[in-house]
Amino acid sequence: MKTIKPAKRTENVKYAVRDILLVAEKAKASGKKLLYLNIGDPILFDLKTPDFVIKSIVKALEEGKTGYAPSSGTADAIAAIKKDAEANGIKSIQEVFITNGGSEAIELALTALLDTGDNVLLPTPGYPLYTAVLSKLEAEANPYYLDEENGWQPDPEDIKKKINSRTRAIVLINPNNPTGSVCSREVAQKIADIAAEHNLVLFVDEIYDKLIFDGEKHVTTAALNSDVAAITFNGLSKVYVGPGLRMGWGIVSGPAEKVTDYVQAIQKLTRARLCASHPVMAAIAPSLQGGNPHLPGMMEKLKRRRDMTFEMLNAIPGISCVKPKGAFYAFPKLTNTSITDEQWCAKLIQETGVVTVPGSGFGQKPGTKHFRIVFLPQENVLKEAYTAIGNFMKSSL
Repeated sequence: MKTIKPAKRTENVKYAVRDILLVAEKAKASGKKLLYLNIGDPILFDLKTPDFVIKSIVKALEEGKTGYAPSSGTADAIAAIKKDAEANGIKSIQEVFITNGGSEAIELALTALLDTGDNVLLPTPGYPLYTAVLSKLEAEANPYYLDEENGWQPDPEDIKKKINSRTRAIVLINPNNPTGSVCSREVAQKIADIAAEHNLVLFVDEIYDKLIFDGEKHVTTAALNSDVAAITFNGLSKVYVGPGLRMGWGIVSGPAEKVTDYVQAIQKLTRARLCASHPVMAAIAPSLQGGNPHLPGMMEKLKRRRDMTFEMLNAIPGISCVKPKGAFYAFPKLTNTSITDEQWCAKLIQETGVVTVPGSGFGQKPGTKHFRIVFLPQENVLKEAYTAIGNFMKSSL
């Protein structure tokens, strides 16, 4: 019998966050108790979607808002996004498009920009969705390396060196997934200036923008240079604890003469897939225009868990960890192991049941080995997991 041959573009599509579950499921089937530190879904733990978000969606359903919405989004939702962006300093907003999660916004923006063989400068480590989409588009990831010795800050000089004739865009994830770093204003300014100077689109992923620790300030990078063509991505999944709501958006800003054709290409793609969820769009305005009453309690929990993560991991011989400044991730380094980080994570699951994600799934400097931790679980779970990691490292050294 002849088999159906899949497209070559799928050969390099990987998503380490969920791929590691194949190993975890085998361990679970053998009777191993699993401690999941691999997926950034706050709903799985003790964080809940705020009542004002749920009530706004229920109200929209009761009002019969279950038909198709405009392709770019409802007028109220778009107006709220624009108002919030302008309050954060973004000027010359040319388009807002609302999508099925931030991931669809990213995919639409990349699809509308890239031809086969083009490349995009990606932060490394960085969120693996970008590399997966580039593989599908037969475009190339052009990694620029974050500086672990400098709190995982981007290196503008490395970015400039990597630009070539096929480079079309720079991605900045701020706060960063998987490292939890927060980009400084000085570095963000340099990146915005580089993008403007080289006529590159600046993709700024700000999905964790309000989840910041230690008095750090989040910088809205698209506001730093009036000449830069930028798309700022955000949504309801992380700050508003609604990952399953699948509600995100992109804000296109910059000089009209520079981005008009690009905006029209994005609009073609949004029309082709009809619309995002009509009733869930009703939650955008209350979220962006409200006082975020859920955030203080949420940040208190996350700070305790961040502190525990930093202290316990750094106390383990063979592991070092930069202190996260935002989001809910840490990206510890393995400093004394002879096996790969993929092998280390698989062995950790098999022997302890602790599920983490290998750093190679996010990208890392050659010759280094890391793993990603999600510190969303309650403190007792984290303590059990980090104690198990410590014992595992002792037995492995």
